[in-house]
Amino acid sequence: MKNKHGPTRSDLRFRLGFSLIGLAMVGAALVYRGLPQGPGGWEAIGLGTLFFGGTFAWSLWKLIKGDHS
Repeated sequence: MKNKHGPTRSDLRFRLGFSLIGLAMVGAALVYRGLPQGPGGWEAIGLGTLFFGGTFAWSLWKLIKGDHS
């Protein structure tokens, strides 16, 4: 079923690409800086991964289902 009020296909593709770049940057930060030593570093890595990973999964799911306007 098409969602007439949701994001368009191009919006979802943009979000998918943006989240993939964000996940790559989180990974690059881990490679460059190493594993965090304190709780603040783990929080930043965790929140970034959760945000970009969730956006990636949601956008991919919507594109596969065809649930876009």
